[in-house]
Amino acid sequence: MLYTRRGDDGYTDLLGGGRVPKEHLRIHALGDIDEATSAIGLGRALARDPETQRTLLHVQKDLYLLMADLATVAGRMAGQPRLTEAAVARLEEIIATVEPRATLPREFVAPGDSVAGAALDVARTVVRRAERTVTHLLHTDEGANRAMVSYLNRLSSLLFALARLEDHAAGAQPTISKAIEE
Repeated sequence: MLYTRRGDDGYTDLLGGGRVPKEHLRIHALGDIDEATSAIGLGRALARDPETQRTLLHVQKDLYLLMADLATVAGRMAGQPRLTEAAVARLEEIIATVEPRATLPREFVAPGDSVAGAALDVARTVVRRAERTVTHLLHTDEGANRAMVSYLNRLSSLLFALARLEDHAAGAQPTISKAIEE
């Protein structure tokens, strides 16, 4: 069955027990990460480069770990996979392999030079929003850890570089924002 009716009262379950209102900051963070994962999936579906597709799938799997971490009641993490600094280090290794292949202008780029690149730029902005929400959780001690914030920060950088790779694969040159003529 696709529904349980358990959320009809405006509350939702956390993993490990307990319920919180659906407007709880943790639920906002989960929604932002869920949206980021979907936006990244659109970028993956549109990507031309098989390495970009593999990288984005890897990232989506990491984000599911992050969501499980956020959705679990504090103190109930024993045996649960968690997003750790090791995941941040892996993402930094991926960035180190992507960066030399991407043309990264020093100026602001206007998104939209290719369909896949534009989708990845949308994903990047959704990840930035998720980063702000998770940072708020971290600062209020509501179930976030520093590795989550670091991961999302690196992920937005990676998505920018992958968007530029996809623009290049489509034969497009970056459109520099301040060079746009009206």
